[in-house]
Amino acid sequence: MIQYKTDVEAADALLQKYNALRKEIARVIVGQDEVVKNTLISIFCKGHVLLVGVPGLAKTLLVNTIGKVLGLSFSRIQFTPDLMPSDIIGTEILDETRKFKFIKGPVFANVILADEINRTPPKTQAALLEAMQEKSITVTGQTHLLQEPFFVLATQNPIEQEGTYPLPEAQLDRFMFNLWLDYPSFDEEILVVKNTTSGITNTLSEVMSAEEILYFQQLVRRVPVADNVYHYAVNLVSKTRPNTALAHEWATKYISWGAGPRASQYLIIGAKCNALLNGRYSPDIEDVKSVALPILRHRLVRNYTAEAEGVSLQSIIEKLM
Repeated sequence: MIQYKTDVEAADALLQKYNALRKEIARVIVGQDEVVKNTLISIFCKGHVLLVGVPGLAKTLLVNTIGKVLGLSFSRIQFTPDLMPSDIIGTEILDETRKFKFIKGPVFANVILADEINRTPPKTQAALLEAMQEKSITVTGQTHLLQEPFFVLATQNPIEQEGTYPLPEAQLDRFMFNLWLDYPSFDEEILVVKNTTSGITNTLSEVMSAEEILYFQQLVRRVPVADNVYHYAVNLVSKTRPNTALAHEWATKYISWGAGPRASQYLIIGAKCNALLNGRYSPDIEDVKSVALPILRHRLVRNYTAEAEGVSLQSIIEKLM
């Protein structure tokens, strides 16, 4: 049983654990500091992450590494055009006594790597919807609870779009963050090549337990927030909705659909966690701004005008802030 005398003491413990996690992950993952930080924020906020990047940027390795240092069970599901929902959630079979028995699928783990999630048809993509939102699976009328903590870390390849099935907005909205992985710098790539072409293998240590993660998730929820921060977050999301009373002129000009209330919720919970990981006990407006881009960019839909004029979602979000 984890117990701290005060929430301040618990917040200090979270910061120490976070720094230890970053140090351990850096033994395997070179660079990508912002992506690692936001992935850990989503875990402490009970969120899911969509990782977008070209092949070879260690998306799969990152998820695997995080699973190991957090001491959690890990499942990797390779999404392919012929993947069926039962391949993810499990299926019922007749056992020796001629009774139906449920065989659990790979979704029954703490960390789920949904690799190249846009390569499978919508029917199979939808198999993850209930798991992501309700933390449960329903098969033939029976509900099976998933073990918490539970996170879906999905990857997408922004190129080779032929033969892919774009995620529907309802499913995209269930991801807290949409994180873009960029190419490493020259020095980082030198280090990657040195580490991966030698005989050296890194054995990762478990830094945090499932019990600690669940405790710190509750701690993040208890962080106090000033009214002006709530006001800023909701106002920012309201600006994204075209042709409404609070819409920004750029939203009306360049966006066909804005963000929903879930974006406002994630902005606040993300700001709370960002403040704790920076050694502060309450978030300010800068904390909201620091998590706004990866929270909003997959919730806004650009219109034809924005595409024709080459206006990116990032520039629109920066204008709104």
